[in-house]
Amino acid sequence: MEELTKTEERVMQILWKLKRAFVKDVIEQLPDPKPPYNTISSVIRLLEQKGFIDHKAYGKTYEYFPIVSKLAYKKFAFKNFLQNYFEDSYENVVSYIVQEEDIDEDQIQKLREIIETKKEE
Repeated sequence: MEELTKTEERVMQILWKLKRAFVKDVIEQLPDPKPPYNTISSVIRLLEQKGFIDHKAYGKTYEYFPIVSKLAYKKFAFKNFLQNYFEDSYENVVSYIVQEEDIDEDQIQKLREIIETKKEE
């Protein structure tokens, strides 16, 4: 699996949400100003080449659907993020969140509960 560009990821988010869509359906979901049809069609063809989506043909019209789940891509993207920005360390991620983000005591307690629940499993 390879990392998606921001545009490819935006289109994939739409396809994960809709489950099946034609190019026009994807364009309808994008904010104004709408990109040209050919631009989105090209992005969709790239996603198909990368193995993220497939299609069903209705004559010359194609209906696209994801073949990589959102969960599978989320795991892949997070693993890359962890390796590239946090030296592959969950400790570094949690430390960053606690030190750099405006996190309150309730959120810290929820993190503790998640960790405790995971340890019990």
